[in-house]
Amino acid sequence: MHIQPIRVCLLALMAAAASMLPAPPAAATDAAAPTPPRRTADAALVRALQDHDWTLRAAVDASGKPVEALLVPGHPFALRFDGTRVAVRGGCNLLSGAWRLSPQNRLEIGRVASTQKACEPPLMAADTAMAAALAAPLEARVEAGEPPTLHLVSAERQALSFSGRRTSKSLYGAPTRVFLEVAAQRVACTPALQPPGTCLQVRELRFDDKGLRVGTPGPWQAFHGEIVGYSHQPGVSNVLRINRFKPSRPPADASAYVYELDLVVESRVEEKK
Repeated sequence: MHIQPIRVCLLALMAAAASMLPAPPAAATDAAAPTPPRRTADAALVRALQDHDWTLRAAVDASGKPVEALLVPGHPFALRFDGTRVAVRGGCNLLSGAWRLSPQNRLEIGRVASTQKACEPPLMAADTAMAAALAAPLEARVEAGEPPTLHLVSAERQALSFSGRRTSKSLYGAPTRVFLEVAAQRVACTPALQPPGTCLQVRELRFDDKGLRVGTPGPWQAFHGEIVGYSHQPGVSNVLRINRFKPSRPPADASAYVYELDLVVESRVEEKK
């Protein structure tokens, strides 16, 4: 009857003694080990993507057969990487989405948004085919040359090749945003060109921050030169959002500015009389 309490006391003393022993050394950790550098996207490749407009020149499947849906004659696709967004023109509608380049040089484009214009079936089909081609990550590589070539290859080995052309922004810096209304018909150039020709007729418009027209339109004038990215269709008037660049040393026989189409805001078909 007296042994049980003694055993309990001995166990208690053993536990207390154990608690007074020094703790065993902590297990070695990797805290002191150098952290491997974090891989980031290839800066030179990112810069090349952003500094060029890329026009589709070839599209083939894994067997080397041309992807006809992407190669509509007279309507080549073009990519522009502006900041974190990529814009795709050339089919029926403007396609756009967010993009990123992985450390493995895989181009990843988020969900593609599209304007909602109706066009001929081949152009509509081209938009669908291009959206599908950009939906999955693509191996990206730029081949140096004049011009450089951008190669995009899918996991299924569909290969797209684009020819590069320096963007106006990379050449001239940030643009000024202006709006021009282009008349439906071209007019004789004033002063007359040598040899004689016709010019676009344009006037400047102004919009507020809500997208509403304000003020009085400027006077109609003959426009000498070109608007990069704009193709005029006789009988159709347009309101254009323009990026206007000012080269530091424009040619003596050319405009002091470079005009580049950013967006067609409105289009109207001229009524036949």
